[in-house]
This record gives sequence, structure tokens and C-alpha cells, in this order.
Amino acid sequence: MNAPLRRVALAVMVMVLMLLANGTYIQVIKADTYRNDPRNSRVLLEEYSRQRGQISAAGGQLMATVENTTGRLKYLRKYTEGPVYAPITGYYSSNYGATGLEKAQDSVLNGSDPLLFGRRLSDLITGRDPRGGSVQTTIVPKVQQFAYKAMSDKKFSGAVVAMDPKTGRILAMVSTPSFDPNVLSAHDTEAQQKAWGELTKDPKKPSMNRAVGETYPPGSTFKMVTAAAALENGFTKDSPLTAAPTITLPGTNNQLENFNGNRCGGGETAPLIEALARSCNTAFVDLAIQLGETKLRQQAEKFGIGEQGQKIPIGVAGSSLGDIPDKAALGQSGIGQRDVRLTPLQDAVVAATIANGGVRMEPQLVSQILRDVTVLQENDPVRSGTAISSATAATLKEMMIQSESRTAGGGKISGVTIASKTGTAEHGANPKANNPHAWYAAFAPAEDPKIAVAVIVENGGDRGQDATGGTVAAPIGRGVIGAFLGGG
Repeated sequence: MNAPLRRVALAVMVMVLMLLANGTYIQVIKADTYRNDPRNSRVLLEEYSRQRGQISAAGGQLMATVENTTGRLKYLRKYTEGPVYAPITGYYSSNYGATGLEKAQDSVLNGSDPLLFGRRLSDLITGRDPRGGSVQTTIVPKVQQFAYKAMSDKKFSGAVVAMDPKTGRILAMVSTPSFDPNVLSAHDTEAQQKAWGELTKDPKKPSMNRAVGETYPPGSTFKMVTAAAALENGFTKDSPLTAAPTITLPGTNNQLENFNGNRCGGGETAPLIEALARSCNTAFVDLAIQLGETKLRQQAEKFGIGEQGQKIPIGVAGSSLGDIPDKAALGQSGIGQRDVRLTPLQDAVVAATIANGGVRMEPQLVSQILRDVTVLQENDPVRSGTAISSATAATLKEMMIQSESRTAGGGKISGVTIASKTGTAEHGANPKANNPHAWYAAFAPAEDPKIAVAVIVENGGDRGQDATGGTVAAPIGRGVIGAFLGGG
């Protein structure tokens, strides 16, 4: 073969190799990128050619369904009582993707999950239009609706989480302010863009799920954890703690005081049970320092504080004690301040664990995966471990009943014994310039707990520095309990 032919053959060979390499790069390496590119209308049309599965509440009430259309996108996602359930369902949008259960359970809802292989095969053989599976949640509509109305009627920013202490099933998960996912699921691109712009620019962040996606200083509700650590390490409900109205943080000149600068009872010391009932800061600073960082942190971890990557199946932000570099920081951490941060879900888990005799259950939002009416998967309760002994749980319950008896605010339920702890949490770089967050964590009936609840009202509902967990959050928490038990 002469030189010109060899050069032509070599050039052809190089071009074939380049073509093969380019094909491999596009079809293998870049396949997902091109598939997920929002400009790829073929993928979008394919997704909307399948009937997406439903999302329902515990009793079967629909939260998300679909309607047939005559447009290029064959099905339209619709949300029943959109803002009420938005923190749970999230949204499914042709332009902005998905959030909430729409994202977490997408493979089930779009029909590609391995659980639905038999259905896909049957559809292929029979020629039926492919359909996704359905997701049934643990949410109880009357509890969810009550909690949402109680928060939104007062225009509160915050969250409510209610759980079954014995199973971990989430009975309600509310975040306010909320938004209507129907606008984002609409096939009107202009309307979607307008709604998206309003959501992303709104300083109140209505699209955020505050129940699981935001962490806050828990304030005095964290005293449940500090008291648990004490009881697990040799203290009793009668162990004496300082009753002083103020305490100087070790190694500093900074003083920390009780609410309104009051003494913790009438003596020089106060028993632990009274210190919790009165929510005495000085006593719990003293207690945390006596315990030490290791014991406090170990107890917090047993309640699940510090875990990362939790999914219910929606992703949950990690709660944390933060750094505790010295005794001053330890004292502040013992009252739920400094760098302690909990999600409302985590605070509900702490209350639920105490209610369940010290056994921590994994929070669950999904109860069943279905194909039409056939149950493909049922999620059984999952035990995460023992956070405290049954004896400690019983003592904490007694202490929290005393706390509830001293807690102000309306909504108390006749004939129902509630065990609770309130919190009034300072926050921000200049806490005195901000209204404190108002917390309420509780369970009931105390003798046989059926529901545990955590409520946070950001900035105390802007009711001033004197707003407390008792006056602002407790009436909502009690109302949620009443709605579940049939008293509201």
C-alpha cells in the first residue's frame, strides 16, 4: 500500500474511533445530563404520558391526584387542599422538578420502582396505558387540618408535628406560611414562572418545610433531655439544685437569669421536679455543668440528636448540640441555647420517646405502597433503640405533668392529663433585639399516650418579648391533641 492510501486509511480509522468515542461519551457518560436537561421535551412528554400515582392520607382521603388533559402533557397533577398538605406532598412541576413526597417517592409514583415490575409487565402485554403506584401516608386529616388552621389563622410562621409515640407514625406535619402546589403543577408556563418568582423572593419562605427542613434553638424544651441525662446518671426528681434567680457562667462575668429574674421556688435550693415545672434556667445550668458534656451529649444522641441523613422518606435536617468548648457553653447548652439546634420533628421525637417508656421509634410518613387497591408494601413500625429506662421515662412523665399544671395559655382539655414542656428560645446575633421563639412539646393522655406533639411559633408570633411557649404555642399543641382524641 502506497503512502497516500496509508494516510487516508489512518485518517478514516481515527475518525471512526473518534465517532465511537463520541457516541460512548454521549450515550453513557452524558446520558443522565441530557436526560435531565429541562430543554429535553421528549423526556417531559414521556413522563406526562403516564398516569402518576396518587398520594393519600391514612384514611384514604386524596392529597394528590391527576386529571386528563387535551394538551401535549397528557396528565395534570392536582392537589386537594394544596397549602394544608404542601409540606408533605411537595410539588411536581414540569419546569421546577419535584419536592416532598413527589420527589422522595418519585419512582413509585411514576411507575418505575421495582415494586411495580409486575404491573409494568402486565401493561406491556395487555396494551394498557402505564400507570404509577400510589402512596398512602400516615397523616390523619382532621389533625393536619386543625393544626394548619390554628397556625395560619393567626398568621404564625412555624411548624407543628404530631406523632403516635408507640409506632412513630406521623399524624400531622404542618409548616406555615405555606403555598399552593397547584400553581407550580399547572401546565401554564407563564403562571408557573410567576408563582416560582413569588415563592423564591418571599422572605417568609413559604416553600420551606419548617417541620423537617429547619433547625431552631429549642430553648427550655431541651430541659427534657438534660433532665433525662440527670435521671439516667444518679440524680432523682428530688435532687437539690440552685434556686438562685441568677447564675454567673463559669470563667466569665456573664450572668444568666430565670424568666423575669424570679427565684426557683422559695428556698435556697429547688428539687429537680420543681426546677423542671418552673423551668428554672439557673437550676438547669447548674445541672448541666454537674453532668458534664459527655453525659449530656450521650443522652442527646440516644434521642437521635446528632444523626445525619435521616429520611422519612423526605429528607430531614440534622439536629445538633453544636460545639461545647467550655463550662459556660455547657451551661447554656443545658437549657437549649448556645449552638443547640433541633427540628420540630426531633423535638416531637423526644416527647414521643418519653411517652413510649423510653423506647425511640423511627418517624414514619408513609404507611403503604399500593397498585390500585393491592398493597405492595406495608411499612411496619421500626424501633430505633432505648433512649432512657422505663423508670426514667415514668419519672419524666410525672415531672412533665407538673410542668403542664404550671403552664399558662388556653386550650386545656377537660378530663385529659397532658405531660408537657414549654420553651421560650432566644435566637439571632442580638437575642434581645428579636422576639423569642415559642415552643410546646407534649404527649397525652399521660396514663396511656396516644399522641405526642411539638409546636414552634417563630418569634413568638411577633407578640413581643413577653410572649412565651405557654401563652403562644401551648394552646395550639393542646388543640392538636384534642383534635386527635376527639375533643376538638
